[in-house]
Amino acid sequence: MVTGNQDKAKSVQDYEKVAIKVSMVSIVANFLLTVFKLLAGVIAHSGAMISDAIHSASDVFSTVVVIIGVKISSRESDKDHPYGHERMECVAAIVLATILAVTGLGIGYSAAGKIVGGNYTDLAVPGRLALVAAVVSILVKEGMFQYTKVNARRIDSGALMADAWHHRSDAMSSIGALAGIAGSRMGFPILDPIASVVICFFIEKAAYEIFMDAVNKMVDKACDEETERAFEECAARQEGILGVDLLHTRVFGNKIYVDIEIRVDGNKTLREAHGIAEHVHDAIEKDFPKVKHIMVHVNPGAGSGQ
Repeated sequence: MVTGNQDKAKSVQDYEKVAIKVSMVSIVANFLLTVFKLLAGVIAHSGAMISDAIHSASDVFSTVVVIIGVKISSRESDKDHPYGHERMECVAAIVLATILAVTGLGIGYSAAGKIVGGNYTDLAVPGRLALVAAVVSILVKEGMFQYTKVNARRIDSGALMADAWHHRSDAMSSIGALAGIAGSRMGFPILDPIASVVICFFIEKAAYEIFMDAVNKMVDKACDEETERAFEECAARQEGILGVDLLHTRVFGNKIYVDIEIRVDGNKTLREAHGIAEHVHDAIEKDFPKVKHIMVHVNPGAGSGQ
């Protein structure tokens, strides 16, 4: 028979296994894509593609940050960290959000400089290879975004979701590069910086959402009302429960802590009341795998003999 602690240990192992696998796929894909885009940019004389290659290279660093965050957050509780290390994943997500924001601002700043400068006559016309590289980059990075996002939701990883959006930012950057390269070849180089400014806006929006999600998980934000209502209903279904007097929840990294006060027959013995509390504890842990710790307090209520 598998105990609750064994279930949790297996869940942590599965979480780490999925996160590391996705991250390694990301590192290999980004490295190959960086080399391809850099060569294409140099051969086809495309500054936009060379910049896009540097953006892809930054994704390799970002994914390394994800791996570090996942490895640390998966460690078991110890004397110095009795509540675990889950918040370290939030730290990794904040680092990634910062990298994403800086990357977006860099793209926007460079594009704004080109628009304000207004000198487009000295720009080299990129070759067709740069167009091919941009299309390949868009397809690969969008595929990586979808792959990483699905797995991030599967294991509820904020750091992995941040990495997914970094893939999307690279795909959007490649769209800007494609527009700029195509525009330059058609005699409209202004399209490149304009597209980059639009891309900058979407990248900053994604970075803000990732940052706020990580912060909320670090400041003991309560679960949503629907989840808390589900906790109450689960507790109320257990035999011997007269009602739920109080429920407090807090999100800790990608886990949930629950404090609940239940009302039972005041005529029950201490052993009987403790048994009812254990049933509530076990039922909630079984029905909600994200719950890491539950504190159940028993209040005496009016029983059949009163």
